[in-house]
Amino acid sequence: MLVAATVTLVLVAFSVPMALLLRGVASERVVTAASQDAEALSAVVATADQETVQGSVDRLNAVTDHPITVFWPDGSVLGAEAPRSDAVELAATGRSITAEAPEGREILFGVQGQPEGTAVIRTYVADSELTEGVGRAWLILGVMAILLLGFGLLLADRLARLLLIPLGELAQVSHRLASGDLEARARVSGPTELREVGAALNGLASRIRELLAAERERVADLSHRLRTPVTTLRLEAEALNDPREREAVEGAANEVQRAVDATINAARSPTRSEPLCDAAAVVAERIEFWSVLADETSRDCGADLAAGPLVVRVSPEDLTAAMDALLGNVFAHTPDGTPFAVRLDPRPEGGAVVEVSDEGPGLPSEDLAERGRSGGGSTGLGLDIVRRTAAASGGGVAFGTGPGGTGTVVTVELG
Repeated sequence: MLVAATVTLVLVAFSVPMALLLRGVASERVVTAASQDAEALSAVVATADQETVQGSVDRLNAVTDHPITVFWPDGSVLGAEAPRSDAVELAATGRSITAEAPEGREILFGVQGQPEGTAVIRTYVADSELTEGVGRAWLILGVMAILLLGFGLLLADRLARLLLIPLGELAQVSHRLASGDLEARARVSGPTELREVGAALNGLASRIRELLAAERERVADLSHRLRTPVTTLRLEAEALNDPREREAVEGAANEVQRAVDATINAARSPTRSEPLCDAAAVVAERIEFWSVLADETSRDCGADLAAGPLVVRVSPEDLTAAMDALLGNVFAHTPDGTPFAVRLDPRPEGGAVVEVSDEGPGLPSEDLAERGRSGGGSTGLGLDIVRRTAAASGGGVAFGTGPGGTGTVVTVELG
């Protein structure tokens, strides 16, 4: 569009003056030719008698395309018939003029030398002769302008493809990298600047893959190191005499072991497939797990769970970690005996909504501000886990207070 507008403006700026010039040249050419025919009689009219002039005019009219008339000083008219206009009277004073005439133009020469006075030589040029050939010249000029415009657009299209095709490929590679395909690479082509961008994008993709691989190795190594204290914890649990305490400690150790194994597997073999799980089953299982601690701390645990399955785009491990973070916050930031409730409902557009509420002192505002910050003496990462889990599924997290203005209500939407 830009090239079309620019080329059109240039062609108009060139073509319009050229068209006017062609019309002026054509008109001037015809007028000059007619004037030359008339001027050829000037010497004869100035020196010869009327009969000689009559013969010369008749012979000239036989070969010229422009009718010639001589107005003799005595009022007689020689040659082609023509009206004695005001312009003729003005030329009879000895002047040479060009004047407009009906459907054309008359060219007049005043010739002195006759005893009776001044004779006037008149030639006539029709309007059709003044513009003869101009239409064809304008047509050729218009065709040339259209051809130049088409050539400009074709050239602009080729140049644009040299830029837009590599840019489109770079955009596709960027989208693939954003979706997690770290093997995507851009084809280094096009102008120098685009080749540099493509090479930089490929270098960035390689660097991201290296950093993620190193990060997964560090996570796997850290998780592997946790196996030793977990094993020690399990051995210590076997030494307990109280079966109930031993069962509780062993259960906790098994949960930690499963989390460690899941972390190692996720770090070693990251999957690109969309994770799915039944939110009803996972939430019910976590409520059952935390209800044991709720009994020990004299808390009422209410549960209102919709019937499953409620499929959400979250892995069972991530949803378990999010529920543990929410319920763990209740136990960590409210006094013993504070009741809490968990509600699970289907989401209208698909997924589920989990609501965890308690009747405690409420959630400090700084807990919501940023990752890793907490006003309760914790690491502050629990709510961040919840946020990331909800965002990864296409949902979100909302914080509020209870109906009486006290307590905390955390609503998690899972897509």
